[in-house]
Amino acid sequence: MENRLISSDFLKRLERLSLNIEKLMNAGGGGARKSRAKGSSVEFSDFREYSSGDDIKRIDWNAYGRLNRLFIKLFMEEREAFINIFLDCSKSMEFDNKANLSMELTAALSYLSLINMDRLCLNLMEGKNLRVSEVYGGRGQFNRSASFINKVEFVYETDLITAIKNKRFPGRGLAIIISDFFTDGDFEEILKFLTYNKQEIVLLHILSLYERQPDFGGSIRLKDSETGEEINVELSTSILDRYEKALNSFITDINEKCKKYGGLYANVTSNEKMEKVLFEDLIKSRIIK
Repeated sequence: MENRLISSDFLKRLERLSLNIEKLMNAGGGGARKSRAKGSSVEFSDFREYSSGDDIKRIDWNAYGRLNRLFIKLFMEEREAFINIFLDCSKSMEFDNKANLSMELTAALSYLSLINMDRLCLNLMEGKNLRVSEVYGGRGQFNRSASFINKVEFVYETDLITAIKNKRFPGRGLAIIISDFFTDGDFEEILKFLTYNKQEIVLLHILSLYERQPDFGGSIRLKDSETGEEINVELSTSILDRYEKALNSFITDINEKCKKYGGLYANVTSNEKMEKVLFEDLIKSRIIK
């Protein structure tokens, strides 16, 4: 069993959820979202290649006879979304359970994509580079996607802008970014790039409890987890107040820029349980329903 991220019982609970991407359907593009009622429409739309786990009743045997390849019939309400999940693999994500939660979220959102028959690609942001998975399709390919996620290493310096700009999109779709967003440069460049490439945007902003509410003070030595640079600081009450204001401004800026480009945003604390994140936080943020 390749999936070591989420229990099979929890996956069953996810069956009632789906990614909330009606904007794609309303836009009328080639990657539109389908309804839950699979195959009920008599209006034929398109084909795609068969993937393990697909309903064999939907195989076009005439096409198989001509091409010796298996294809699935898609109906008008079933045009697939193409979903890209971008996972920040920087060293800062390893702090205080951010890495574990981000991997679990990537796996859960991958599962939601695949059980809804959408096409899925996983993108690991490794410094300036982007490591891209194969394209997955169908429930039967979840273990393959989970295997890819299980091999993630959080050892890189952050350069989200350069990494994401390495991506080549096949067409309209949904881009989900999971990160603490501690990166240099103007973050808005990412949003402009995704919008230009006809991607709906979802940002999952993961911060640790210690990053939100430092519980220490006095003279301490801080070390940058990515560069190794160290600095001595005196954490007085006034410094902590300034830190809190800067953090709130940082969070608000990302949220407002995301909304500016029509995206959805959720702020998640790394010590939260997956159940709360998925069934409360992401539903409240309208990212899943």
